[in-house]
Amino acid sequence: MCHQCQRNDKGRVVNCTSCNRKRYCIPCITNWYSKMSEEEIARACPVCRDSCNCKACLRMDRPVNKLKKALMLKFSSDTELQHSKYLLLTLLPYIKQFSQEQMMEKVIEAQIQGILQSKISVKQAVCHPKERVYCNNCKTSIVDFHRTCPQCYYDLCLICCREIREDHLQGWEKEVTRPYVHKGLKYLHGEFDVSMLAEKEEPLDSSVKSCKELEGVAFGWKANENGSIPCPPKDLGGCGGGLLELRCMFEETAVVKLVENAERIARVLNLEKISETSYQQCPCYDSIAEVDLNKCKVRKAASREDSDDNCLYCPLARDIQNVDLNHFQSHWAKGEPVIVRQVLENVSGVSWEPMVMWHAFRQISNTKHGRHLDVTAIDCLDWCEISLATDCYCPMSETCNIDLITNICFISFSFFRVQINIHQFFKGYTEGCCDREGWPQIFKLKDWPPSNKFEECLPRHHAEFLCCLPFKEYTHHQSGLLNLATKLPKNSLKPDMGPKTYIAYGVAQELGRGDSVTKLHCDMSDAVNVLTHTTEVKLKPEKLDIIEKLKQKHHAQDQKEIFGMDIKVGRRKLRGFCDIATSDKEPSNEVDHQEDVGQQNDQDFHSRLNYSSSIRESELEESGEVHQENFMENGGFLEIYANKFEGSEVNEAGAIWDIFWRQDVPKLKDYLKKHFKEFRHIYCCPVPKIVDPVHDQTIFLTLEHKKKLKEEYGIEPWTFIQKLGEAVFIPAGCPHQVRNIKSCIKVALDFVSPENTGECIRLTEEFRLLPQGHGAKEDKLEVRG
Repeated sequence: MCHQCQRNDKGRVVNCTSCNRKRYCIPCITNWYSKMSEEEIARACPVCRDSCNCKACLRMDRPVNKLKKALMLKFSSDTELQHSKYLLLTLLPYIKQFSQEQMMEKVIEAQIQGILQSKISVKQAVCHPKERVYCNNCKTSIVDFHRTCPQCYYDLCLICCREIREDHLQGWEKEVTRPYVHKGLKYLHGEFDVSMLAEKEEPLDSSVKSCKELEGVAFGWKANENGSIPCPPKDLGGCGGGLLELRCMFEETAVVKLVENAERIARVLNLEKISETSYQQCPCYDSIAEVDLNKCKVRKAASREDSDDNCLYCPLARDIQNVDLNHFQSHWAKGEPVIVRQVLENVSGVSWEPMVMWHAFRQISNTKHGRHLDVTAIDCLDWCEISLATDCYCPMSETCNIDLITNICFISFSFFRVQINIHQFFKGYTEGCCDREGWPQIFKLKDWPPSNKFEECLPRHHAEFLCCLPFKEYTHHQSGLLNLATKLPKNSLKPDMGPKTYIAYGVAQELGRGDSVTKLHCDMSDAVNVLTHTTEVKLKPEKLDIIEKLKQKHHAQDQKEIFGMDIKVGRRKLRGFCDIATSDKEPSNEVDHQEDVGQQNDQDFHSRLNYSSSIRESELEESGEVHQENFMENGGFLEIYANKFEGSEVNEAGAIWDIFWRQDVPKLKDYLKKHFKEFRHIYCCPVPKIVDPVHDQTIFLTLEHKKKLKEEYGIEPWTFIQKLGEAVFIPAGCPHQVRNIKSCIKVALDFVSPENTGECIRLTEEFRLLPQGHGAKEDKLEVRG
């Protein structure tokens, strides 16, 4: 009898010669272990390899306990001492700065009370150990000294206290949003008329008025001459009575004692005399200080002139030894991403096939745990949520494919919420699907399984992911000596650092609209992202022809709606992202003006249009009719022609990453402020306004925009393809975006490295200045803690 299906009527079976007990039938091998040959199963079956995904084995705790045991890190005393020195040397400046800020507030409190600073006694705030306290003004987390109202418990952080005394309080502004208008499926694919323009212009009456009124109230909230701060009026969340009193979360002298002890240890160990790092030529370079691509530990990812960091450190996971940690740190300290290859080879190999994950999820959810089965997907064309349910019944699911189900869901979205079966979602992940117009539908699951339930819902996958991660000094979620997220007190409320999954469809061709993307954004913490599974969805020639015709309509719609130009569709056939269209008349002046960041006049728009069109024309002439996308791979190129991959190891290619240098962020933001109206977001409408072009997460730079960025500002990102089993380390503060060229499952984990603590603090200050209600404003990291 087959161990997998528990049946004996499916024909031939393969017997395991290792245990001499288990056997698997050929249909089960084909369906559940397609990457294993019959010879491999005969030599050692999935049970012997701890990779069996049958119902009985998925319920067993033994494989999970075995993996957890392997995760119990043991460091020598010398290693712990070395890492402790490194932490102390790196963090001491930030701890001293934090202490100085608190002492300055204590000096002001002494002035307010008219007594000596030594006589000040700061009361401890009443707070539950697992309660997260935020500043009521800027929403930044409070970790120790702050001011609070004894009557209404309004809390104010020390930075806000300083700003209100300097008469430039920030972080209180309410976000004024211009609503996106849902204009139907035809609008998504190029239909555009004057009535849609009229529908677009909606007055911003109530929200703008309240913001103006609130601004006057905020400007009236001022500190007293002696430095004391009254509780703000009710319109700003306070009670308007009494003064804010100084409070502390920990013992009053806790931070001072911490600094004194740290400085004493630093003196004893002579850390102040130790240079940050002695210069040694990086092993990535040869004797003449040029990158040696033949060593295969680097991957070329950019072509910046006069730059020595166009290549990224890219070691094999099995080759990483203790000495490689220093090599990793030499690149990491400079804010460079790192790619580690073949990390999944370090574990037993539980399958990351979507149906296996779904199979495991149902087994665990139905036997041991509560129900976490209802999930949400996002349609990448209009960025709207679609409800998925694992236990709903679709009367057509037995006879129809996902196209019809999702079309019903899309048509009905504006009227009521429709649930589609998650099993059908995974079917579309493997086979692909299109909407009624023939355009590829790209869905991505939102937070499935929930990051705080990952271990509970998928214990085997959770344990295998943690085991496969390299450089565990940084990535271990509990014992990483260089992961600051593990240093929080045991009873404190921990930030959600993952792991979390990213499951999304993908196709090779850059569609330009509705691509499977993670839009440009910047994380507050460091992260490592592992590509655990890919499936290529092949588009048939007739589908490609439909896509090209729709892309012409999209392009014409862009020129008419954004630039006020009439475009004829069908003059030339488009390939790749190269959309060619010609203008029938001179540009009109019917362009929507806004008093937003990056306001542009008609002439600016039309000049950019002409520039863009000239690029398209020249590219078409040079390449014939087929546009190619080139991506550097160890000195060579991986090329994508329309829907076909060519190059080495193409079967493992999964996603295209663009990661920007930190020092290029100002230029990047300037470009986006200038061009933001050329991008589309919710309901596929043009982005009407921006607060911060990176933190808004509404923009994805296509190949064309990346070319224009380099032409106009001389900057480019590191661009590389993430292959199956590769772990990408992303430093905090590096804006990045991702596009799937296949359907992908990725798993990511956040961590906080000592090298990037300063960047985390800077980002905390940056997020703090965002208006209230902004999606990126939440201080989930609490790095000052």
